[in-house]
Amino acid sequence: MDLNKWPRQEGIVDHQLYGDEYFGTEPPCVMYEKKPVLDAGGNEVEGLFTAWVTLNNPRQYNSYTTEMVKGVIAGMHKASMDRSVVAVIFTGAEDRAFCTGGNTKEYAEYYSGNPSEYGSYMDLFNGMVDSILMCKKPVICRVNGMRIAGGQEIGMACDISISSDLAMFGQAGPRHGSAPVGGSTDFLPVYLTMEQAMWSCISCEVWSSYKMQRLGLISKAVPVLKVNGEFVRNPLVITDKHVENGEIVYGEMTSGDQKNKGKEMLKSGETDFTLLDQEIDKIVWTLSNLFPNCLMMSIDGIRQKKKFFWDQAKLPSRHWLSANMQTEAYLGFNAFNTKKLTGQDTIDFIKYRQLLAEAHPFNQDLIDAVMGEKQE
Repeated sequence: MDLNKWPRQEGIVDHQLYGDEYFGTEPPCVMYEKKPVLDAGGNEVEGLFTAWVTLNNPRQYNSYTTEMVKGVIAGMHKASMDRSVVAVIFTGAEDRAFCTGGNTKEYAEYYSGNPSEYGSYMDLFNGMVDSILMCKKPVICRVNGMRIAGGQEIGMACDISISSDLAMFGQAGPRHGSAPVGGSTDFLPVYLTMEQAMWSCISCEVWSSYKMQRLGLISKAVPVLKVNGEFVRNPLVITDKHVENGEIVYGEMTSGDQKNKGKEMLKSGETDFTLLDQEIDKIVWTLSNLFPNCLMMSIDGIRQKKKFFWDQAKLPSRHWLSANMQTEAYLGFNAFNTKKLTGQDTIDFIKYRQLLAEAHPFNQDLIDAVMGEKQE
């Protein structure tokens, strides 16, 4: 059928709420781009597209600024209201990170010590998570690199995650003055066991994409490293499915000589997302061959379980995070922001606990005692 000859309804209603002013090309920004759907043979399908919402702040590991949060909201709504879009591809620029959460420079220099302003920011952040969970198109997280902290949270709000096998996943909140209550405490227990969710939240460990695939957090880890023209799996991770000393080691990090050899291999290779994007294309083609309304009813039925816990917690979490900007977040974000001056990215946790044990008030003396000193 020639679509150009198909009679179109006159006066089609425009349901768009946002214009293109929320998108850009120069970082830090969110980029919005439509790409043709590809069929099983790799051919472009006329009139059908994917909407790529890309976090573009690679120098800061695609951490989102306040304006970028607005861009994600606008991008999800724009795709949702576009009749020609089959699915949203949510990703990050370049190859180092999908997203590492909120922009710590902005947090430290503007929001720390300013709880009312941070409360308004959290209203936007909650709106960003809502925009993903409410998007009326399937949202695929294309994990092109690290998915840490708030990046992990907005990634888990997506419907499907396909990852570079070089990507790492985890939280950072308790180590840097916050708590992962922007989605992780709600979503992780849905994906993982309660015990695994607990340790992921509080330990701030980073886990490999292969481990996350094994545990069920993502759908697939795909090789992206090319050495001498051939794809190889992440050399820093144990990618053979076997058991040692009664424990599954598939997806765990290597150590010793194996780790050193892996680092050398990484240096000699180059990143190529061809296989990752082929996996994305396969998923989109599968989605294209389903009834769109039945598809979205099915997706929303699954999303509802995540939304239930998210909706219960997002408002009290907003208020706690706002108040926390007066104390531990103030310490944590400023310590991270001044790491080049002090040589450390965290406070002196033991000294802080000792002062709290003495009932020391949170004042400038406490701040000076636990923050790193500037190096000459």
